[in-house]
Amino acid sequence: MGASLDGQKLFDGYGLKVEQGGINLRSVERSVPGLDGVVSVSLGLAGREIKQAGTLRAASRSGLEVKRQAILGFMDGDSHTLIADGQSYADVRMDFFEVGPVLSGGGGVVCDYEIIYTQLKV
Repeated sequence: MGASLDGQKLFDGYGLKVEQGGINLRSVERSVPGLDGVVSVSLGLAGREIKQAGTLRAASRSGLEVKRQAILGFMDGDSHTLIADGQSYADVRMDFFEVGPVLSGGGGVVCDYEIIYTQLKV
């Protein structure tokens, strides 16, 4: 089915896998003189990690590089919307993007990739 970021269909469905982590709670813990233990203050929800992996395909190495640069453009610190396999993930920030070796195959070139997002608001 594929995936898109902010409506741009950058990822086809080849080997697409999206995993969402658990929701984290932020807190601050401080020790206080005279007390046995710590004081813990909840700061609310801290979001969750979403991992995306799959295979990028293009007709040529230059075409694959264009896709790679377009994806890298989303590593800008802003929040985006990821839609993958019919599921929508709003307010995601791309924190990590890595591609594997480029291989020739079939009618073009392919490479595996991995992306890690942080979903800022759950």
